[in-house]
Amino acid sequence: MIKTQIQLPEELYRKAKAIAKSREISFAEVVRRGVEYITTVYPENPSSSKSWKPITVKNAGFKVDIDSIDLRSLLD
Repeated sequence: MIKTQIQLPEELYRKAKAIAKSREISFAEVVRRGVEYITTVYPENPSSSKSWKPITVKNAGFKVDIDSIDLRSLLD
């Protein structure tokens, strides 16, 4: 096991201590469980997963002349 130091905002520390007390576990165990939970929610390395690429439409069957649209009128 690795020993480490962390800094927490006072309110978060108080809440975590209260959880530890109410469940009769150590503060360290609360922190371990929190870290364990967050590591299961987030992927290990999001950059290594497949990159998202938008789909491309080659021919949707219509054409729009973007220069003919008055964009300011759409904002009103």
